[in-house]
Amino acid sequence: MGIFKKLFKLGILLALWGTLAVICLIAWYARELPDITQNVEFEHRAAITILANDDSQITRIGELRGMTIQIQDVPNYVRYAFISIEDRRFYTHFGIDPQGIARAIYTKLFRGGRLAGGSTITQQLAKNLFLSHQRSLKRKVQEALIALWLERTLTKDEILSAYLNRVYFGAGAYGIEAAANTYFDKSARDINLGEAAILAGLLKAPSRYAPTNNLALAQQRGRLVLNAMVEEGYITRSEAEMQAGLSVTRPKARPLDADSGRYFADWIMGEAAKLISMPEEHIVIETTLDPELQNAAQHALNQAVTQNGEERNFSQGATLSMGRDGAIYAMVGGVNYRQSQFNRATQALRPSGSALKPFIYLTALEQGWQPDDKILDAEITDIESSYQPENYGDKYYGEVTLTDALSKSMNTAAVRLTLQIGLGNFIKKLRKLGITADLNRDLSLALGSAGINALELTSAYATLMNEGLKVEPYGIKRILTKDGVVLYDRMEQRHSQNRIIKSRYVDRLNTMLNHAVEYGTGRAAHIDGVRVYGKTGTSQDTRDAWFIGFTNNITTAVWLGNDDNTPMDHVTGGAFPARIWQELMRRSLDDNSPAYAQQADETSGFSRLLSSLLGGGGSDTQVTTKPRQSYDLNE
Repeated sequence: MGIFKKLFKLGILLALWGTLAVICLIAWYARELPDITQNVEFEHRAAITILANDDSQITRIGELRGMTIQIQDVPNYVRYAFISIEDRRFYTHFGIDPQGIARAIYTKLFRGGRLAGGSTITQQLAKNLFLSHQRSLKRKVQEALIALWLERTLTKDEILSAYLNRVYFGAGAYGIEAAANTYFDKSARDINLGEAAILAGLLKAPSRYAPTNNLALAQQRGRLVLNAMVEEGYITRSEAEMQAGLSVTRPKARPLDADSGRYFADWIMGEAAKLISMPEEHIVIETTLDPELQNAAQHALNQAVTQNGEERNFSQGATLSMGRDGAIYAMVGGVNYRQSQFNRATQALRPSGSALKPFIYLTALEQGWQPDDKILDAEITDIESSYQPENYGDKYYGEVTLTDALSKSMNTAAVRLTLQIGLGNFIKKLRKLGITADLNRDLSLALGSAGINALELTSAYATLMNEGLKVEPYGIKRILTKDGVVLYDRMEQRHSQNRIIKSRYVDRLNTMLNHAVEYGTGRAAHIDGVRVYGKTGTSQDTRDAWFIGFTNNITTAVWLGNDDNTPMDHVTGGAFPARIWQELMRRSLDDNSPAYAQQADETSGFSRLLSSLLGGGGSDTQVTTKPRQSYDLNE
């Protein structure tokens, strides 16, 4: 018994010391709270202006903030929708919900979920008002303490009102009034029960559940909110069933080019959050976007879809242009931002088809193969596998050089070469080039079966343009306050480009890629007097069509397809994507686009922008360009 008594006393002692340590830790973190809460403003006043590389305005996020709405101004079912899905015990807890925290910990420990769901609305408001989104013990402790302070300072309705006026609903909309106008073209005072449920469901993942992005998914999430309201007794089962269809008022359509640059702006907002803690003041983000190239890319993509999409069964596309140092000059994430904010240039994971093949040949060159070495292109019958790919059109060429095999995009030759160099070595090369997507470890990878986003693919090709120096994409040059205080300056950071491929191998592969444009599947991308390097890509059943290529200064990727993954009508990478690519590159050459200028001078005319920031409108900038040369987009 003596040992048990000693262990009991030791446990008591450790518990006391542990409690004291926790108290000291809380006190230490709490010392900053008076300064944090001294100048609190419960309205979201910050605006963010995003500029192109010529100082023209891409967008001003603050313009999408609606007027302040009090919870008493909206129907009761609006408050109940948010409480039911975000914080069911909102009106009974004291700012922290021990029951919710316990449930979140239980889910993490015993059900294998992630640790989430324990924060109350008050805690979320505390984080939104005062703190960064950094995940740390200090931030969580301060968040809890500020939540307690808010509960003592404000009424429950004031907390809920402040929360709904500040929270982000996606598509650049801060606050429920801006969200109701953005998604339903009406005031939050006028939304119906179904629309309230959809808005409440948005908060978990605004882009994913946006009704303008995926109405079916938004409605599915909205039904979950309605069920939660029934469980809490806020509405009856019959009322929920009446709203089962969750019909919504769709906003009026806008011209296709009206939001050129908004996909890029959304991406920039995510990148900015990685660089700084978003301040509660107006800020300006200076970016690398080139308006001439951006507008040309949006126009070329929309023209292809409008004129040929219905006949050839494709409805979406994306383009991305990148410089030698990784600067993003143009980014088009879809044909209509208003209808869908899903960025197909950065978020979509699509099979790249033969556009991935150059990196098989690169791996072979590094292992001692030469461009004129021979490889067999014939039906595969001798591999101990059920995977037996065929060439496009069932054409086979026998013994061919590596250059011809790549130029004519021979599938069986690529698979045989992958067997020779080793699938593992091919995957290692892709990882080294910055491909982070899941890669299937089977021979279908040689034909681009893995889903990869356009941003990573473009970066890999840009490394070839950059003579083997790795290219890391970026879009932000500087972030400043309205008073000109620099919060981030890329020029002050160290950004070395490491050599990951020896130049002699890059030169050999690039010669092969030029051959693919001059004599192979990429002939539609040919530009007289310009040395062009590139590769087509077409996934199985022509569900995806790619052309990715580069000149001396810019790498551009073009993708066409359908969001629902339905096949196109024999649309290959050598057709529309190569022609769109050619138009963009020819246009940038003809216009002497600023994207070609040296990026040494990263500073911009911030002072010229200050007056427009502090007053006036924030409409998207559209650059007037010369008439584009016409061409026949029919294959």
